[in-house]
Amino acid sequence: MAAHANKAMLYYYFGNKRRLHRAVLENLLRQLRVAVFSVPRKGLSPRERFFAQVSGYFDFLATHPNYPRLVQRQAMEPGRGFEWMVTEFFRPLHREFAHMVEEGIAKGEFRAVDPDQTAWITLQMTTSYFAAAAILSRVVGRDLLAAEAVAARKRALLDFLDHAMAQNGANSR
Repeated sequence: MAAHANKAMLYYYFGNKRRLHRAVLENLLRQLRVAVFSVPRKGLSPRERFFAQVSGYFDFLATHPNYPRLVQRQAMEPGRGFEWMVTEFFRPLHREFAHMVEEGIAKGEFRAVDPDQTAWITLQMTTSYFAAAAILSRVVGRDLLAAEAVAARKRALLDFLDHAMAQNGANSR
């Protein structure tokens, strides 16, 4: 819509920039929710679900690399403009990841790690890559958002998590 809209139309539909920004974020969060939470629970072990959801989160960020900046912008707004995202998405996402880690530990698929810390580390390792890609691309002298670089990062992330969480040094990925 925005590609064919003028400023007056945007203000007519959204009223102001803040409402437009929120509408963009709500749309992104709906897509992210589908990417992460659509992994079937039945037929998959906690380990398989965890890695499938991490993959879904990573793939979402790979196709929406501006998402971390949009979220950060909303978080920097004074007032309660960020609380809806915490309540409706970030808290449930963290709980889901931590719960899968707890289940994996209980079933012997993961070693005894702190589920909350593991959820935060996983989410932050994934998000920070895309948030800092423009800067880090300059540091290393290549485009870290190019398809081959993103694929290499995903493999490295999943391998790292697999080794970090493996029970008795055994890896199943």
